[in-house]
Amino acid sequence: MPEYKSKPYSHVVRILLILITVGVVGVAVRAMVLPKSFGQYGHYRGTAIEDEMNRPIRNGTNASCLACHPYIREMHMEGVHKTVSCEFCHGPVADHVKDGKVIAGLPKKQGKEIKRLCLRCHNQIIRARPKESIKMISMPQHLEQKHVRVDHNCNQCHNVHAPLMWVKEARAIVGVGEDNR
Repeated sequence: MPEYKSKPYSHVVRILLILITVGVVGVAVRAMVLPKSFGQYGHYRGTAIEDEMNRPIRNGTNASCLACHPYIREMHMEGVHKTVSCEFCHGPVADHVKDGKVIAGLPKKQGKEIKRLCLRCHNQIIRARPKESIKMISMPQHLEQKHVRVDHNCNQCHNVHAPLMWVKEARAIVGVGEDNR
């Protein structure tokens, strides 16, 4: 039986052939998969801009909402929330209206959802909020301070579209002045 002898460095040659084959296959697959416009304007797909322009619009402005909701418009535009987007609380207008027709009702926040929604901005624990422009409160201390049950929701004292409207009306009825707390 003849003695088998391998050539010196044959294992290195095999590994190099495997690596070169993997490299060539990788370059070929990349060429087939990569879009033609890749790299046209830098290191991204050139047609991405066109794709973004053709994507359907999901969000609108307050004007798009308030045009169909005149009662809310009146309250909202006179209230302290006039700069808050309707979609921040109610979701994208595209879920409600399509081609000028109502396709679905937007979900209305109920119960504890309202408190969570209000505390997104008004929670005193959030230190990044400007105190001068946003009324900050601590729960349940705010409710205790106002002498109401601690399980109350914000909309039991405040109109969500014009938060001070009911408070001002109640103060006028009982003859109490402004409270800046």
